[in-house]
Amino acid sequence: MRRIILSTESGADLPGDLAEKYDVQVVPMHIIMDGRDYLDGSLPVQDIYDYYERTKKIPSTTATNAHEYQEFFATIRENSPDSIIIHIGYTSKASSSFQNAVIAAKEFEDVFLIDALNVTGGLAAIVLYAAKALEKEPDIEPERLVEKIEAIVPKSKLAFIPGSLEFLKAGGRVSNMASLIGALLKIKPCIELKAGKLMSTKKYRGKMSGASEKLFRDYLNEFKIDREQLYFIYSIGLDESIKQRMNEIAKENGFQNIRWIQAGGMISTHSGAGGFGIAGLEE
Repeated sequence: MRRIILSTESGADLPGDLAEKYDVQVVPMHIIMDGRDYLDGSLPVQDIYDYYERTKKIPSTTATNAHEYQEFFATIRENSPDSIIIHIGYTSKASSSFQNAVIAAKEFEDVFLIDALNVTGGLAAIVLYAAKALEKEPDIEPERLVEKIEAIVPKSKLAFIPGSLEFLKAGGRVSNMASLIGALLKIKPCIELKAGKLMSTKKYRGKMSGASEKLFRDYLNEFKIDREQLYFIYSIGLDESIKQRMNEIAKENGFQNIRWIQAGGMISTHSGAGGFGIAGLEE
């Protein structure tokens, strides 16, 4: 039986130990800072925050290009010549990365592409679902595995509160006035993935400790999440007491496995320090 290899982008924020455990291949996206192009993952996230503190500017981000995908797929094939590649990509609604993968894949046989319509923990949840399905059934036909993954894509639910309105403002995602009003009223927007698009859906007032708890309870009320696995996403700077409280609520609500995922460069560039998010798969 030919071996199936899973791949995704760095924007999935897939923890390194899990990528290694399931042999998921990760292609880096890009962060542009001070005129230099950094591969996502090669730049400490703290450097992004330090750069903002110095300049009041945020870095820009760019997609993995088609040539990089060609080299990425070629390397996988070089290491596993008879492999079948299933690539689970960052939402095409927020990046050109997936389309670039489509272009590159035309040069190869037996490369399946799935638009996950999600980012960070929401994308990681789909990738890890696929990895566990493959682990349970290593002889599964690739077409069948693709079907299973595509069926789970709309069931992956992600919601998060950015750590800083200043980062959203600096990135052009909110107006100066909206940022000022939000800061004065201590309003924190909730960002969700809707049909692959990042959308502000709710607003919470007060400190992150209270806002994160409200977000979690709203999330549980809105979605019937499978209690087998839950993912929490955080950016550097989130208070440890908030993490402890989220763990408590998760256990109170019957979640059996809880995994914290640190937001990498792509997400941190847009959300700022101290952000919090939740991802899981609906039943």
